[in-house]
Amino acid sequence: MKYGEKAVKGAQLEIWPNPNPERDYEIAISFAEFTCLCPRSGYPDFATIDILYVPDKYIVELKALKLWLNSFREKHISHEAVTNLICTELEKALKPRFLEVVGDFNPRGNVKTIVTATARGKQKAKAKKKK
Repeated sequence: MKYGEKAVKGAQLEIWPNPNPERDYEIAISFAEFTCLCPRSGYPDFATIDILYVPDKYIVELKALKLWLNSFREKHISHEAVTNLICTELEKALKPRFLEVVGDFNPRGNVKTIVTATARGKQKAKAKKKK
């Protein structure tokens, strides 16, 4: 097994303290070489995964995120499932004020899919309390 394969196999999200938790600011990450496998055919699916979030106490370390996203390349998972899974796992790890994950999948069989998953974090909880 090559060193890159070892790194991807053991990949986990890594979080760091937010250097400016007192301020709302956006972090936009674009991962243009995402791949996973179609659960029906086994053919590869290619996508750009765009992540936009407003951190609270934590931010994600970028190399760990890259390796973690690369770990999906051998998984049989649908566009909808993988986009929502990425959103769920980032939400659990970061507990951001806002999070949006967009899976922009390349056309295959003349069909293009864009899946957007959103989490509102603490802002959602605050909005519910006001009612």
